Amino acid sequence: MQDGKEADFAEGSDVLVRKRRKGIYVLPNLFTLAALFGGFYAIVMAINGRFDLAAVGVFCAMVLDSLDGRVARMTNTQSAFGEQMDSLSDMVSFGAAPAIISYVWALQGLGRWGWIAAFVYCACAALRLARFNVNTAVVDKRYFQGLPSPAAAALVAGFIWVATDMGIKGPSVAWPTFTLALYAGLSMVTNVPFYSFKDVHMKKSVPFVVIVMIALGIAVINIDPPIVMFSLFIAYGVSGYLIYAWRKAKGLQTSVISTSTDEPDERGLHK
Repeated sequence: MQDGKEADFAEGSDVLVRKRRKGIYVLPNLFTLAALFGGFYAIVMAINGRFDLAAVGVFCAMVLDSLDGRVARMTNTQSAFGEQMDSLSDMVSFGAAPAIISYVWALQGLGRWGWIAAFVYCACAALRLARFNVNTAVVDKRYFQGLPSPAAAALVAGFIWVATDMGIKGPSVAWPTFTLALYAGLSMVTNVPFYSFKDVHMKKSVPFVVIVMIALGIAVINIDPPIVMFSLFIAYGVSGYLIYAWRKAKGLQTSVISTSTDEPDERGLHK
């Protein structure tokens, strides 16, 4: 009788072990780890005084961050672990990294005002990510509530990339950097709607002219990547306020909360 109980206990233990050994999907998390490395690389390059490479690291992290969720859906490997991993990676790549890069490059010359601006940006990125995670199911998937953290990071890193490419030293543009860091940071925690592009379906067929336009866009970016990329994100960083003003003038609802009960297709992406 005792042997039977021990056998049942052993069998139950094996079941528990099997349940606890839930695997982690490798492919999407590889993209997330690569994005995390981009942010880490950017910080290291900033410490070493290579601010151009630091900015490139942030942009590489942004591209990789946009791919991990898509890869997870294409391979049916979405997981709660992946969502949490993605948020932590974004905090490093789009929160801490731009704040540290901008501080080392220009803001440290402003004394306490410099580190205050860097901290405000970093804190707003954390608040933005936390709010995104809890509001995912109640926000209209066509818009982001506030400026997405990758776009905010692109504003700060893009400015540094352009200035470095033009031979401008950080201390000479400390106050413009201060202003841009505050603008990008505070824009992340506003309720201003920024278009998310999530209603653009990549699997649908498109006219041939669309492919031609994409090819032309790639060619334009290659003319001068720092200026073109920074200009694009400047336009996007202002677009949300234009949408807000247009909705306000038309008497439409300006908040994206509760305008849709559909859960966005992309969780943990483009915070």
